[in-house]
Amino acid sequence: MSNAHPFRVLRAKRLWTVNGVIVGFVALLFTVFYVGANIDPAGHLHKLPVGLVSADEGAKAGGKQTDLGAQITQSIKKSSQGGDSIDWKVMDEKEMKEELGKGKLFGALVVPRDFTSTVAALTGPGVAGKTVRPTLTVLTNQSAGSVGSSMARQATTTAAQSASAQVGEQLTAQAEAAQAQLPAAARLLLADPAVVQIEDGHPLDSHSGLGLSAFYYSLVLVVCGMLAANVISGQVDHALGYTHNDMGPLRVHNPLLRATRVQTLAISSTLMVGLSLLMGSLALAGAVGIMGMDASHLPLLWLFSVCTIAVVGIGGLGLLAVFGTPGMLFITIFYIAMAVPTSGATVPLQALPGFYRVLGEFEPLRQITGAVRSILYYDAQADAGLTRGWVMLGVGIAVAGLFGFGVTRFYDRKGLDRIPADEEPQPVLARA
Repeated sequence: MSNAHPFRVLRAKRLWTVNGVIVGFVALLFTVFYVGANIDPAGHLHKLPVGLVSADEGAKAGGKQTDLGAQITQSIKKSSQGGDSIDWKVMDEKEMKEELGKGKLFGALVVPRDFTSTVAALTGPGVAGKTVRPTLTVLTNQSAGSVGSSMARQATTTAAQSASAQVGEQLTAQAEAAQAQLPAAARLLLADPAVVQIEDGHPLDSHSGLGLSAFYYSLVLVVCGMLAANVISGQVDHALGYTHNDMGPLRVHNPLLRATRVQTLAISSTLMVGLSLLMGSLALAGAVGIMGMDASHLPLLWLFSVCTIAVVGIGGLGLLAVFGTPGMLFITIFYIAMAVPTSGATVPLQALPGFYRVLGEFEPLRQITGAVRSILYYDAQADAGLTRGWVMLGVGIAVAGLFGFGVTRFYDRKGLDRIPADEEPQPVLARA
């Protein structure tokens, strides 16, 4: 045992170098993923899905049948051909409502049934006294994400205003061709005839966090799983006698029960599955029972919560079993650093740089959030993200099992036994 003062360890260059590299890497990585992903959503916007609906039945104007709704949709589609920021999806009202109700559209622009007939009435006799103006309806969808819905709202509002101006040009030209003497107020009305009306295309309950409750609840499940993995891994090692357990000023060391790495991982995974029932139940009780989160399909939400925590936790246990102490760093990077910015919950994937969109295809938080959204907002529809979420959990548990048990079995076969705490060689303080 060395009599050197413990503060002498601060003179060791390796202590500063190793820790500096690790914490510096973490700081840079989190900055790149969090700030880099969200710094310019509008500049990276690519094919944001927005509905374009014309329910216009048309009317006779100027002696011929006219369908201004069809003209507007064609004009918007044509004007967007030079760019790929918005993916205008022409569809009927029924399909549009279904897509909004599954979170597959961030908004929509709707031309109502009486649009042409209302426009035609503006050029009729006594136009100056008319008070009924045609409307173009902009639908938002906060359930698909507030930022994405805001972007869709801006795009649809701009398109509606542009359409109103185009229709105004036609009306003004018709009035001039008919040599109609219109008051100044009537001419202003004809120049910009349509009213842009903004509505919520898929209303949410008041306790839905403006469409973010699904994301935060999903994040809770992931954090529960990864933190539980860290706790369980340490407690199993202590129970087997491989490590000490410090309880305040006390240090407890259990008798050694020798176990292979595979056996240790199996014990930890079994404990994780059992405790996931407790954590999933308490997470649901806290969110719904205590905090009042709006939720339906509670049995399904409970089951998905339990399974999510179990899968994330077993994946974390596998990383800790394979990499040891650095495993917690890998868990944090995979489940938090790379997952949160690519979840599509705040900024949609369509507004992220290409690298982050690729990450979003396999990062678990995005798939978990999609499934929870389906349960909370979309009546648990399978194709609204629920099926993808269950598939992700299945793939996740398979990959975690193959990786964790495969590598630990390799360690065991190579004779890479774990060294118990009472057999660890005493370190010697190196001179700086």
